[in-house]
Amino acid sequence: MKAVFRYTLSGFRWAVIGWGLGLGLLGAYLIPFYDTIFEQRAQWEELLRAYPRELLVFFGEVQDIADPPTYLHAEFFSWVPLFLGFFAILAGSALIAGLEEGGQLDLFLGQPVGRWSFFAARVLAFLVATVGILGLSYLGLILARPLSRHLGLGPWEMLTPFLSMFALLWLFGSLSLWLSLALPSRRMAAAVVGTFLVAGFFLTGFAQLDERLEPLARLSPFTYYQGGEAVRSLRVDWLLGLLIASLVFLILAGWQFQRKDLRVSGEGTWALPLPRSRGSA
Repeated sequence: MKAVFRYTLSGFRWAVIGWGLGLGLLGAYLIPFYDTIFEQRAQWEELLRAYPRELLVFFGEVQDIADPPTYLHAEFFSWVPLFLGFFAILAGSALIAGLEEGGQLDLFLGQPVGRWSFFAARVLAFLVATVGILGLSYLGLILARPLSRHLGLGPWEMLTPFLSMFALLWLFGSLSLWLSLALPSRRMAAAVVGTFLVAGFFLTGFAQLDERLEPLARLSPFTYYQGGEAVRSLRVDWLLGLLIASLVFLILAGWQFQRKDLRVSGEGTWALPLPRSRGSA
């Protein structure tokens, strides 16, 4: 199990470095820029009031951009989950199905390792990689914090949005893992969950404009993602709800993997009965 974990984690190393350092540097740039917003807040707020609400609804209550949680949400936490969500989807859908379609899974399982141990090691490496990306992003914000005179947020306050983001990303990752085992191919699973990701993001935003969409928006995980608003008060019930849903998908994925007839390689197909010709016996 340790060997599988180390091998899987090594495959994530460039993703962790690329995503983590990239977002960390972006966060480090945004922190000192807040002072400019704070000192010119009247002009910025007047400018933002001139923009249509339909354009700004996806970035939070940006009219109060000089407020630290609002600033962090608008500039960082509002859109980062949309991009990192695709990492979680592609990585989650490839954990098992990627090896299966590449013809490598039977080689791994031919070693003295059980399916549950193999599954747990792969999932644990994915978990560590996700935490690594968010950890480097958080580190960038923390290291740049002394560069701002007006932000005034402590380490815990800046950590809470990352907790909310982790729960959201882990939900999409575990859902894509399960569907990659339940559907004929990894590509199909990634497409389904990717559509759910984008649709959920826009649906949550549009529901703030049209209350008739609110019942549908409750089905979107983005509705329970706080982002920068977690700085004020972290909704533990929303956080636990996302994590529990993720756990359910992981259990379903593990159960599906245990009972699945593995392919040697290539994508699968739907197991649909074909009509028999009249001449066949």
